[in-house]
Amino acid sequence: MGERSALATMKPAETTVSTSKPPHLRYRPDIDGLRAIAVLSVVIFHAFPGRIKGGFIGVDVFFVISGYLISLIIFEGLASRTLRLSDFYARRIKRIFPALLLVLVSSYAFGWIALLSNEYKELGKHIAAGAGFVSNLVLWSEAGYFDNSAHTKPLLHLWSLGIEEQFYILWPIAIWIAWRRNSSILAITAITFFISFSLNIRDAERDSVSAFYFPHTRFWELLSGSLLAWIIFKNRTGLQTQKFGFLAQTRETRHIKQDNNYLNFTPNLLSTAGCAVLGSGFLFITEEVSFPGAWAAIPVFGTALIILAGPSAWINRTILSNRIAVWFGLISFPLYLWHWPLLSFARIVEGSAPQRSIRIFAVLLSIALAWLTYRYIERPLRLGKTGKATVPLLLSLIVIVGLTGFVTYERDGLKFRNKELGEVAEIFSTPFPKISHINCNSKTEEISHFTFNDGCRLSKDTHPKIMFIGDSHTAHYRNGVWSEFPNDAVLMVVQTGCLPFTNDKKLKGDCRKKHDALLSYIEKNTSAETVVLSGYWASLISGGFHRQDEHWRIPKTPNIDDIDSFKANASEFIRRVLATGKKIILFMDTPDLRFNIKDCFEFRPLRSSIKRPVTECWIDEAEFNQRTDIYDKVIHEILKNYPEVKLFNPRKHLCKNEKCAVSDGRIPYYSDGDHLNHHGAKFIMKEFRNEYF
Repeated sequence: MGERSALATMKPAETTVSTSKPPHLRYRPDIDGLRAIAVLSVVIFHAFPGRIKGGFIGVDVFFVISGYLISLIIFEGLASRTLRLSDFYARRIKRIFPALLLVLVSSYAFGWIALLSNEYKELGKHIAAGAGFVSNLVLWSEAGYFDNSAHTKPLLHLWSLGIEEQFYILWPIAIWIAWRRNSSILAITAITFFISFSLNIRDAERDSVSAFYFPHTRFWELLSGSLLAWIIFKNRTGLQTQKFGFLAQTRETRHIKQDNNYLNFTPNLLSTAGCAVLGSGFLFITEEVSFPGAWAAIPVFGTALIILAGPSAWINRTILSNRIAVWFGLISFPLYLWHWPLLSFARIVEGSAPQRSIRIFAVLLSIALAWLTYRYIERPLRLGKTGKATVPLLLSLIVIVGLTGFVTYERDGLKFRNKELGEVAEIFSTPFPKISHINCNSKTEEISHFTFNDGCRLSKDTHPKIMFIGDSHTAHYRNGVWSEFPNDAVLMVVQTGCLPFTNDKKLKGDCRKKHDALLSYIEKNTSAETVVLSGYWASLISGGFHRQDEHWRIPKTPNIDDIDSFKANASEFIRRVLATGKKIILFMDTPDLRFNIKDCFEFRPLRSSIKRPVTECWIDEAEFNQRTDIYDKVIHEILKNYPEVKLFNPRKHLCKNEKCAVSDGRIPYYSDGDHLNHHGAKFIMKEFRNEYF
């Protein structure tokens, strides 16, 4: 990703007026080796997640390297007075566009034959976002509990390219303006770094999704490379100024020192320490931590130390500079681009995690495609003798591809491609169709400023008459609620793992603030007559899961403290709501599945012959009741003290003759292992309305 470190292949005029390359811009094979570690860690993490739990931090390694190399080129260009922004951006276009265009077009072509209409619609949107280098912002806007699984977004990985390109566009201009105004570049870089890092620390706790995807909380990682470039450049050139930073009072090239040490540190010590820090990140950083936040400083600091050590350090010159590592470093950008679409499409076609053999094949194929892309497309266009029309042509092609993706999105994924697949394909393609709603507004001002992870929505722009409060097992009823209560203003507030109430281990921090604000709002509200409480009770009582994947989740077994605190929190919530005179109806949970609901139906336009649909799909009622008995007892014990609370049990409508249905015999009720789709939601909500309204 970003600027490759093979600067030895660049023409002298591209970086300096000198006919020989300055020592600080000489090719460093160890940086390509570091790229290899970064890309391979990401690929292994995506293909075999258990092997390197922190493999995703390879992207952060890329950020540091990219910031370092780009800044080094800019600093040298400014010092030698040869920097032209038009040439700088032209080289970036030649570097990035060819491989990206190939992957975008290939994804679109394969999606034509493999994806359902809604999947193809989303692919079109992500192609447009990738071509416009705003994937990170689009993915942020999609975040939500019922957003498509990350594994089924073939262009998900372009979020990082979006952040890099946004940096490439903004930072050179900022540095050039500072230089023109004779300002301290070091001071500007350092201040911007600390602002970005501070926002990252703040937002990682307040809104982790924004912190992950937004450029202002990620730029500090690239800027750490810029600071590193300043240290190395200043030390190597021997620049001396009175201001806080080089290039502040002078624009002429200085005499370049010829010593081999960047700083008065032992290169081997720096390199060893950097490898230890980076290695600890791969071992101890997991998806469960609040990332990026402070955790991201580990891969950033480790990478900086390795680069700072220089090519003379033993690890750098022996391990990172070996031919295999350098080869993977040279193909790292196309390998990053190819590997995820192949793994994602394999998962989509299979309907679940692909078999190990398929994942191995996908990785090997991505390596082969990466080499072919580098050898026959990327390298000739970037380093060969190309005409002046190359850059305009690449710009035109990226615009055409982006517009094609946008049109595909606007036309609902070109549904004419697979009309013959029918209703089952449509409901799996769109398990939760969009519905008209009003976000939290002045009608709910006490809670409107909170960001609930799956929304705070009103069915009508008026004060609510009915409230639905809970987690994702409330949210999956939304389509049914909106359709079965068309004449009533319904408020639905959802916070996964938090609402309507949970045990003390979970009911704290941000969850506590939202819980208390919502309860206060309910107490002050005079329009609502009914409050409906529902949730994944097994998770809310126990606080989480022993194991979970996309099809099957095993809730933890709650201990006495979990149960007691859940009872206390539930009783407090119910007591205060009843005191307002409102009616409460509590939903029992729907049965969950022990299989992939999609394996019960033949609906995909393209399916692997390795895995075929199952023929018997149902839930054993007795087995489910046995698994959930401990949680059901907790709910019933709470309600013993509040006989006025009504209980609705959807199981009696799904379960007949000791079996619980997962479909109506033709159309599935479920979207995944424990959530209903809109068809199932409407079925249950119709029974609920008939019983209580």
